[in-house]
Amino acid sequence: MNKLLLIFLLIWLSNSGFTQIQKNNKSDLTIEKIMQNPDKWMGTLPENVQWSEDSKTIYFNWNPEKDTLSSIHSYSLSTKNTLKVSVEEKRKLQSPDGEYKLDYSAKVFIRNGNIFFLDLKKGTEKQLTDWLGRASQVRFTADQQNISFVFNQNLYLLKPESGMIKQLTNFVAGEKKKDKKGSEQADWLEKQQIQLFDVLKAKDVIQKVQERRGKLEKEPQPEPIYIGSARLRSISPSPSSKFVVYSLIENASGEKETEIMNFVTKSGYSEPETIRPKVGGPQATAVLNILNLETNKSYPVKTASISGITDIPAFKSEYPKSKTEKPAERKVNLLGPFWNPAEDLVVVVARSHDSKNRWIMQLDLATGEPRLLDRQHDDAWVGGPGIDNYPMSPGKVGWMPDNQSIWFQSEETGYSHLYNLNVISGEKKQLTSGKFEVYDPFISKDKKSFYFTANIVHPGVRHFYRMPVWGGEPVQLTSMEGNSEVQLSPDEKQLVIRFSSANQPWELYLQSNKPGAEAQKITESLTKEFSSYPWRKPEFVSFQSEDGQMVYARIYRPENPEKRGPAVVFVHGAGYLQNAHKWWSQYSKEYQFHNLLVDNGYTVLDIDYRGSSGYGRDWRTGIYRNMGGKDLSDQTDGARFLAEKYDVSPNRIGIYGGSYGGFITLMAMFKTPEVFKAGAALRSVTDWAHYNHGYTSNILNTPAEDSLAFVRSSPIYYASGLKGALLMCHGMIDDNVHFQDIVRLSQRLIELGKENWELAVFPVERHSFTEPTSWTDEYKRIFKLFEDNLK
Repeated sequence: MNKLLLIFLLIWLSNSGFTQIQKNNKSDLTIEKIMQNPDKWMGTLPENVQWSEDSKTIYFNWNPEKDTLSSIHSYSLSTKNTLKVSVEEKRKLQSPDGEYKLDYSAKVFIRNGNIFFLDLKKGTEKQLTDWLGRASQVRFTADQQNISFVFNQNLYLLKPESGMIKQLTNFVAGEKKKDKKGSEQADWLEKQQIQLFDVLKAKDVIQKVQERRGKLEKEPQPEPIYIGSARLRSISPSPSSKFVVYSLIENASGEKETEIMNFVTKSGYSEPETIRPKVGGPQATAVLNILNLETNKSYPVKTASISGITDIPAFKSEYPKSKTEKPAERKVNLLGPFWNPAEDLVVVVARSHDSKNRWIMQLDLATGEPRLLDRQHDDAWVGGPGIDNYPMSPGKVGWMPDNQSIWFQSEETGYSHLYNLNVISGEKKQLTSGKFEVYDPFISKDKKSFYFTANIVHPGVRHFYRMPVWGGEPVQLTSMEGNSEVQLSPDEKQLVIRFSSANQPWELYLQSNKPGAEAQKITESLTKEFSSYPWRKPEFVSFQSEDGQMVYARIYRPENPEKRGPAVVFVHGAGYLQNAHKWWSQYSKEYQFHNLLVDNGYTVLDIDYRGSSGYGRDWRTGIYRNMGGKDLSDQTDGARFLAEKYDVSPNRIGIYGGSYGGFITLMAMFKTPEVFKAGAALRSVTDWAHYNHGYTSNILNTPAEDSLAFVRSSPIYYASGLKGALLMCHGMIDDNVHFQDIVRLSQRLIELGKENWELAVFPVERHSFTEPTSWTDEYKRIFKLFEDNLK
């Protein structure tokens, strides 16, 4: 009975504390309002934008009607009207994907698994297949007359004029069945019977003649190619259709997978869910093979001769055993192919499993031997815009208009830029340069220009540019300060821009494809209630780090800040992400919460710390083998900056963030307890040895190979340093950073005898919370933490 009364008392005290904190809130905003369904509170922002092929209509997802779900809407350039697309019209929408003929007179695409042909001159559409299956990888052959596609893991050729479909490959899962052979005794008896009896001998001759004639009369068919237990990833024919390059994924064996437990279920029973392996387990490998369709011979793309494939990674020099380690061929993924549009020239990409190398190579189709065109090596890991951070991605690669050169992106100069390289001469040329990053480049239809997005004018501003295809001065086409996500119309005369600024969410604008042209707003998405609040435009600042680097940040300030007042440092998630930019934050709820904090007298600092995107290679890899190093010191330098420039009390600074931001919060509370008085760590990584492989191995290698990096970078090893007030929040069915992470840290804090911490668990939430009640509870706790400890 006494225990029951104690439980009720604790619940009452907790709820009364929340109630009191809400009464102290001096903002017109409330946490309940901020954390409700964003579509109801803010409005549904337009997304998934695409053009009609005639460049007369823009389609996008939207929900101004406040329906249960958003729907496709259309904007007519001629009538300037926006209408909700009917179900019938939605069924007939052409896919933005597919392939054009070289002269852009026609397009072939997939809709609901079937193949469609669109005559762009006549504006007519023709369905070429009608089945329940799903075709993929549809494209025109080099003669532009026929269409190749993949169906049921095999390559087919379709002739639109006759409708004939021919199967070109015969890939078969599993191993070839071995011919059944009798015993030696049985074979001897059969041979004896035929030798002794004429009637059996005659029948045997007739059977063999019939088999031989049947083979001669039968239409030739592709011989089966057995792929064993591998998974067929892609099948890509050469322009002449003489060769096929196919990709197989060879799955790793011995990977132990983790499980999470769902306690709140429809069945009433606890239900386990298998999620993923942990970092360091065996990884799948992508291999490429060449199939000669004329000879039906298949052979692998070779890797032994790739330059640097046996190099020993630099980090191993810290381990004595590496001195006796013999060079061995490192595992690589072979990716592509990228066919020349006019002839059987092909380029492929190889990426090492450890992400430290990316090779671009020309392939000899007759032998499978690669010839090196460009090697990108990084002692940390190869990555950046257009290159990608993961070894299963080839990055951006394409052919230039001369059909002798390729274009690609590289961080060779420290930022991700465009290059071209002549595959015959090997000459390489840098097309863009400067302290900025290039995003999403593509070549215009007339082959005269590159289009791309870049942050040239400021790291936190992205504009759309046009540049001569062989290099030259980029011409800025957009002018609004923020982020302009552009879709170019098929006739390349108009831009539809999905634009946002720091305090204005995403809307659609229409603009002529001319520099200096005015952008016309075509959507109004925000609710009156949301728009009635004066959302702050943060001040964009930079400060110097302890190692002399300039750190970019956002700062939110009260109009009349308290002298030596309180402050909160927000740490964005993902690590490789940009948030101190001048457009609408993907952390929309947190941005709104920061406005509430400022209304209550707090200064808020939001830092693009080491490891964030948008600032080039050195910033991206600044956390290599030491997470919780410079990325943490950037936070402490930010706290010092607040105290020195903004008259914030150094004894009244808190910190919070989720995922990677939660990890940094833990490191801050454990390693620099003198700087931060309180911290809220949400869905935090507590031990990197328990996170996934793709993300973690790039930065820390693997636990077995580089244990020093994992110990150096994991909060669980520093928990003894906790002094301030710590709040930890975690979803129990988090399928990214597993609940086990926070449970292990909790046990460590218990064993260390730490008292000034609490854990709030959310039974129905995964890594990204979805329920408004969970969001509200979590942020009430965060607000209470800061009110109790910083005020």
